[in-house]
This record gives sequence, structure tokens and C-alpha cells, in this order.
Amino acid sequence: MRILVLGSGAREHAIVWKLRQSPLASKIFCAPGNAGIGQTCELVNIVPTDVKAVVGFALKERIDLVVVGPEGPLAAGVADALEEERIPVFGPHRGAALLESSKAFAKEFMHRHGVPTARYAVFTSPEQLEARAFLRHVNYPAVIKADGLAAGKGVIIVETEAEALDTMDDIFSRRIFGEAGARIVIEEFMDGEEASVFAMTDGVDYDVLAPAQDHKRLLDGDRGKNTGGMGAYAPARIVSDKIMEQVRKEIIEPVLKGLREENRTYRGVLYCGLMIKNNRARVVEFNVRFGDPEAEVVIPLLEGDFADLLLRCATGKLKEVMPLKNFDACAVTIVMTSQGYPDSYETGKIIEGLDTFDQKKEIEEGLAVFHAATKLDEHGHIVTSGGRVLAVTAVGYGDELKTTITAAYNAVAQIGFDGAYYRSDIGNKAIPKAVPA
Repeated sequence: MRILVLGSGAREHAIVWKLRQSPLASKIFCAPGNAGIGQTCELVNIVPTDVKAVVGFALKERIDLVVVGPEGPLAAGVADALEEERIPVFGPHRGAALLESSKAFAKEFMHRHGVPTARYAVFTSPEQLEARAFLRHVNYPAVIKADGLAAGKGVIIVETEAEALDTMDDIFSRRIFGEAGARIVIEEFMDGEEASVFAMTDGVDYDVLAPAQDHKRLLDGDRGKNTGGMGAYAPARIVSDKIMEQVRKEIIEPVLKGLREENRTYRGVLYCGLMIKNNRARVVEFNVRFGDPEAEVVIPLLEGDFADLLLRCATGKLKEVMPLKNFDACAVTIVMTSQGYPDSYETGKIIEGLDTFDQKKEIEEGLAVFHAATKLDEHGHIVTSGGRVLAVTAVGYGDELKTTITAAYNAVAQIGFDGAYYRSDIGNKAIPKAVPA
């Protein structure tokens, strides 16, 4: 198989890393990739949202499977265009990708198909008077979301009516999210514990991967600003067998059935962002691709041939490899960021210590360093090129989460760059507290 992966982050590095372990994968390309991904496959200088360029490259290079990493190309219709050329693609069509690219669509879709989620209302910019009246009767805290894609920053929790009105002005008048904020969703605040469940699907059949738990806040103890994710671990113990059964029956199955009824083609992975309270899950959001950094912990735990699995999802043959199996293991990833992230930060910092880790070894070695935002400078050094720089992942066989957390942090300690920052408590919430004597 000749495979093209679209994207440039740690998620795509994890995808390429797993695909390389498949005997079916004869050639892997990544567009545009990064310095770490470039050590393991051929990089292609194509913008993933340039649908015409992606399709042209896939035809020219006789690509057998395209794997879409980020949401942008899916919202742009890359899966639709590839399927018109009969090129198998792991990722949903544009009409199904609305589950992520429009939060208003997602809420209305869930309402139509009886999927448990928070109560909500949708307003456009000309409806600001109605929105202001609505905000007078909301229970606070509340959540205001930009409707469109906002690079993971379009969700704001407001504590008071005054804060809500200021936020609405930021979105509608000051246009802090641009076109993504042309509509807003105002919804009730859900408290509880968050977790992520991933359903691999060919549109009809599906199976789930190990549940994961992301750490969104910048600072230890889940404090500070929201980020794209500071680390994750899997499997998430909060997702019990009982909760997983509820997620299957009340969330995944109604969503896939609703997509079929509405003729929205979905072949890929459905990310269910959940809030769990009183042993029940409700949907916070859907993503139409692997989460990041969750991909860096759920993909290493997956047994079997990854290339074969993705191709079967793309071609309607998933049932032939079900049920999916995971290693008897746990995984932890620590995200190393640039100083100042998620606000302004400097790039171009030389990264030391990466030569300690052999990128070509399998996960049996227990460690993998996935590059999120790196590039080669003019001297051939690997340097930082973004906010989230590296995702350092450890896998521990058996159920030794505490030991695996220690292994991940020991690996992080061997890597350094000017201004490197990371949380020191990833996964700790899943370790049972000692009972006082």
C-alpha cells in the first residue's frame, strides 16, 4: 500500500509511526509533516486544505489510502473529492464533518437523534438582542461557543451575565474568532469528569478504542488557561464498562444511524468528548478525527495491523477485523510546550536530547517521542516551530499507570529546549488515593 497522511502534528506522527509497523505499508507520505515525521517517511510540501493539490498528488503517486489527521481538510471536502476519484480515504465527507465544523449543527443533530447533551440555544449576529435577553435567564456558569472551527479556542466559560455579554461582544463585534463566530451556541455548564471515547467506523459497523482522558488546562491541578491539550493517558478508568455500554447505545449508535438517515457519509474515527457525572455520560463535543494528544496514547495501545484497519474503515469492511483488540497496557503522554503558550511564544529554539530516542524502534521499547511542532533549521538542527512542541509517550504493560507516568517524566527530563514547559501531574487523578489508616 502507498499511503498519504495529511497533517503536521504529534497526532500525525503517531499515525505514521503506527502505519510503519504494518507489513502492508510499502510507502508512506505525509503532507506537510514536521522534522520528526520526516525521519520516518517522505514529506510532501502540500497544504492539507488544498483539496485540488491533495487529489492531484494522490492520483500522480497512485495512493491506495489517504488518512486525514486534522479537521480542516475534512471541512473543506477533501474526503468527498478523493472518493470521486475512487481513492479510499479515512475521514468523513464534508456533510458529516459538520459534527465538528459547526457546533450549532452538532447540537441540532444531537437534539434530532436523542443524543444526551447540554441544553442550548443558537444565535446569529443579527439576533444579539434575543441573545442578550436569553442571557438574563441563564444559570451561571454557562458556556459560549463559536459555531465554526476556531483552532480549539472557540469555547469560553462565563461566570456572570456581565462576563457573558462581554464575551458576546468579543465574538460578534470585535470578531475575535472571525467567521467562526458568525453564530454562537450558548449552553448550560456541565460539571463532572471529562473523558474521550473513539469509535472506529466504516459508517455501518464500529468498534471502540481505549478511552482516554486529556488534560486541557495549562497548569497543574487543572488550573489556568485552556489549551489544545497538555497531556493524556489511557485507558481512562472513569469510563467503566457500564458507562461504555451507555455511550455505545445512547451516543455512538444513534449518531451513526442518524448520519446514514441524513445521507452523510462517515468513514473514519468519531471522537466523542464526554462529561461524566453520576455514572452517566453526556456529549460535550464531537470531533471527526483523532484527538490530540489522545491519539498519542490510544494508537500505541491498539493491537493488529493499523494500515489494514484504516483501509477497512475506508472501504466498508470493518466487520472483517472486529472486535478490535488493545494490548494489556496503559499509556501516558506528556506535552512539552514553548514558554508563553497558549499566548505568544518564541520559536526556533534548538531541541536537545532527541538522539536518546530511536524513532525507528517499536513500542515494545516502551517510549516514543512524537513531534508536534518542529522543523530543521539551516544548520540541520531540530528546532521548535509552534506552541505544543513534543508529545513524549510511555507505554507500560499491565496496569501499572503510576510506573508508566514515572517513565514518561523520566523521558521528558532527558529532552530540553529554551523555555520548555510541561505539567507535572498528568495522569495523577487516575491513581487511587491511599486510604488513611
